[in-house]
Amino acid sequence: ATKLVKGILFNTGAGQHILKNPLVVNSIVEKAALRRTDVILEVGPGTGNLTVKMLEKVKKVIACEIDPRLVGELQKRVQGTCLANKLEIKVGDILKTDLPFFDACVANLPYQISSPFVFKLLLHRPFFRCAILMFQREFALRLVAKPGTKLYCRLSINTQLLARVDHLMKVGKNNFRPPPKVESSVVRIEPKNPPPPINFQEWDGLVRIAFVRKNKTLSAAFKSSAVEQLLDHNYRIHCSLHNTEIPENFKIAQKIQTVLKNTGYSEKRARSMDIDDFIRLLHGFNSEGIHFS
Repeated sequence: ATKLVKGILFNTGAGQHILKNPLVVNSIVEKAALRRTDVILEVGPGTGNLTVKMLEKVKKVIACEIDPRLVGELQKRVQGTCLANKLEIKVGDILKTDLPFFDACVANLPYQISSPFVFKLLLHRPFFRCAILMFQREFALRLVAKPGTKLYCRLSINTQLLARVDHLMKVGKNNFRPPPKVESSVVRIEPKNPPPPINFQEWDGLVRIAFVRKNKTLSAAFKSSAVEQLLDHNYRIHCSLHNTEIPENFKIAQKIQTVLKNTGYSEKRARSMDIDDFIRLLHGFNSEGIHFS
């Protein structure tokens, strides 16, 4: 789907919706609490409404844009001004490139890359101070959802393990050109520094299994043959690394259910378990030699 705005064809299929309301732009800049010495990573600068506002306040903005035509617009906009030497433009797909060093990230993201981009940010080192990100409303609400609520999911718990997440404001669709089909929200993400002392691959492996059917008991969720195969394979590797003999009649299914019972989680459901619950459960599995990555 394309739309013509100000002589540029916007590819709405690629999530190109330009934030046009100056009040919303100012509000985002304010909430980012920018400092004079900051290097800002901006993803999806579009025609630069937010970019120009930030350039006035910081040391440098690194703007990542996938669409060469928009890059041209952005360059034209700062050309010959005192802001030009503070702007660095990177053309390309943000998911496929290494992130540069930055203090804060501000982005009006194409919505279809929301989830992979959040995790790319959260696993990025060195740590950055905060990210102020525009998302589709429902995605934003998932990020901040609490255990026991309808939108609580793997995305919620994984994000909240690694960061503090706050819903800052709602942004109606008529603040964009062309207007998207959905409402939007701005969220602040602050990575926990230092991060929790947890192997994220292991953690995510466990959470993934539990949330495939978040309304099922864990006892039922772990009975899937694919899960049993994976954990059996990992367990055998663990035992061979530690020179542990596996008895002839060994059944991974029994071992899994024993861990669930002993930790007290076999009748619990992922939808109502919090971060501490999953940390305890992961520890229970790991201490019995069962691994998820």
